[in-house]
Amino acid sequence: MAKIFTIGEALIDFIPAEKGVALSEVTAFVKEAGGAPANVACAAAKLGGESAFIGKVGVDAFGDFLVGTLRDAGVDTRYIFRTDEANTALAFVSLKSDGNRDFMFYRNPSADMLLAADDIDEAWFQANDILHFCSVNLIEAPVKYAHIRAIEAIKAQGGIVSFDPNVRLPLWPDKEQCRQTILQFIPCSHILKISDEELAFITGLQDEQAAISSLFVGDVEIIIYTKGANGAELYTKEYQVSIPARKVQVLETTGAGDAFIGAFLYQISLQKLPLREITKALATRMLEFAAVVAAITTTRKGAIQSLPSLEEVHNFL
Repeated sequence: MAKIFTIGEALIDFIPAEKGVALSEVTAFVKEAGGAPANVACAAAKLGGESAFIGKVGVDAFGDFLVGTLRDAGVDTRYIFRTDEANTALAFVSLKSDGNRDFMFYRNPSADMLLAADDIDEAWFQANDILHFCSVNLIEAPVKYAHIRAIEAIKAQGGIVSFDPNVRLPLWPDKEQCRQTILQFIPCSHILKISDEELAFITGLQDEQAAISSLFVGDVEIIIYTKGANGAELYTKEYQVSIPARKVQVLETTGAGDAFIGAFLYQISLQKLPLREITKALATRMLEFAAVVAAITTTRKGAIQSLPSLEEVHNFL
């Protein structure tokens, strides 16, 4: 089994006790471990995969909590660095009545931003390993260059790079800088996950098919296009796969996209095939599996704590 590395932010999500209330009016929050790359690592680990998280947290109680949570989920935490130069990042989340979210972040800077290129050791990676990253920590900070070093290192070993832009505009000085940075990193990836809410913003194109086609640049071999309640699609240069969303009673959507890509990468880690040799039938099964994992998470509160085990997924299927 290949090892799935994720790199970027691990942070504390403060989830409101009530839905449909603006952040200024929330009276109570519940502390949850979060951060998209951390969520993805946990999703893969809870399914039985081998995963590791690369990042930096503060020498504080929240950092202790995050390391412990990832370790308890089965994630290899040896690649988590601690620093007393900044605190662990915090995110306050406002839940809308439909389960979707708004965010307010406290990270100016936060510990995750201080992960440096020199922290990355090329010896960590082996052939067929997977590296997954998002765009939150591609801001102009040391962590951006840690990403570049990790991407170069795993590619040198023949590994797979996965990118989910996971756009969070409040963390960027302006929208165009966010967009241009994402466009800079897309060609570095072999697998690209993008949502229907992000497609037009990133590509600048309103036509859906033209926008998706424009993303086949550089090393991109697989594009996963998620559409929430409208299902998901997978594209290669040879074929397209489309699946419907699983019908469930949605409680909240926190971490659903991370669960989806974590489950998909778990499936990739089980294969002994180059990406270009994944057949349409196999891609369909992998996408359906990922959709089930994501659907289950939406029926529960939180991100990491909502992630299902492999047994739960099989029972659902």
